[in-house]
Amino acid sequence: MPTPLESLVASGTYLWLDSIDPELIEESRGCGASGATSNPIIIANLIRTGRFDAELAELLDRDLDDHQVAWQLADGIVTRAEAAFLDVFERTAGDDGYVSFELDPLLEESDAGISKDEVTTRYVELARHWSHSHPNRMIKIPATPAGLMALEDIVAAGVPVNVTLVFTNRQHRLACEAAWRGAQRLDDLRCFKSVYSVFVSRLDVYTTNAHPDLSTAARRLVGIVNAKRIYRANCEFWQDKPTPLRQQIVFASTGTKDPEEPVDKYVAALAGADIQTNPPGTNAAIQDLADRSYTRTIDESTESAVLEEIDRELDFEQLETVLMEEGIVKFAAPQRELLELVAEHRTDHVA
Repeated sequence: MPTPLESLVASGTYLWLDSIDPELIEESRGCGASGATSNPIIIANLIRTGRFDAELAELLDRDLDDHQVAWQLADGIVTRAEAAFLDVFERTAGDDGYVSFELDPLLEESDAGISKDEVTTRYVELARHWSHSHPNRMIKIPATPAGLMALEDIVAAGVPVNVTLVFTNRQHRLACEAAWRGAQRLDDLRCFKSVYSVFVSRLDVYTTNAHPDLSTAARRLVGIVNAKRIYRANCEFWQDKPTPLRQQIVFASTGTKDPEEPVDKYVAALAGADIQTNPPGTNAAIQDLADRSYTRTIDESTESAVLEEIDRELDFEQLETVLMEEGIVKFAAPQRELLELVAEHRTDHVA
């Protein structure tokens, strides 16, 4: 009998691990995982384990500042993860087997003192730099105004992209349009691959705080309803485009935040399509569910009364504004922590 995660993969979902921990990658491959993603939080937590002290020490011995050390270390860990999934990438001719590499989140900080045009230019430069000679590295870029402006040129450079911090249909539509403009500038569409990371549970956290007056049914389904709508919009956008590879949705933020709800709430509701990038803890909890098996549920509809209530009561423009501001902070703060960790190791190393 297949394990719960094996049944999830069998339902049609690509399972990506929300971690690049080498030990967790090896374990997840055995459960059917075919890709992974990284971010500053993951890198910082890996440094804290002490398992990368030797690599960090080697970088500190070179003529590099803290930023360079942090990025070189992240590059090395991601490269190792890419090697673990390279066979998937080759077997699927580039449709799967990617590891996401996030660009510098500090560029988007409100006090960074950089114009939107300058951020856009930096995104393009960094995407070219960090993707070079990494066939199954997917550059992660946020669906901010600057990120969306950079997207066309990044795709036109032949770089696979993971557009992250997608909360609304508006962001998704703009991202798809920009990616397709870039794709049409390529000599060969066979290398064009884009995915769009739709955050799910964060919408429910936002709704619980901002709209406590919503019915229980509506409040608990906002994230799932929104994700399914964007998934359908994605299918419709790409259905008439001659792209050999699938341009997919990544269902991100799939860990259940409310302890009273099932640990596999989002995993179960979105099974059967595209990509789920699950935290290690979620995967482990799902594997412990006795006799749990997943089938395709992505196409199941929600009661019309619930949909009407969500559309009537929620201001999705405000939702996007709030969650984007929070998302930028949540990505930038760990990058600062990562730099502080490097600085601490430098002090200890010199001493």
